[in-house]
Amino acid sequence: MSAAAPARAEVTPGILDGSESTGHPAVDAVLRSLANAATLAPGEQIAEYEAAHQVLQETLASIDR
Repeated sequence: MSAAAPARAEVTPGILDGSESTGHPAVDAVLRSLANAATLAPGEQIAEYEAAHQVLQETLASIDR
């Protein structure tokens, strides 16, 4: 028997371009920074992605507190 694939969250274009809100200010800021990072040279994107990863980790960790 094969296991069913887990349900996937829907991501609308508005969430990715910042015209819609996730309802969480830190997550919204990360999404805006990632959208801005896409316009940077690849070498400059790394710091943005690392910072976004850190904020998202901290945000998820705070849910358990």
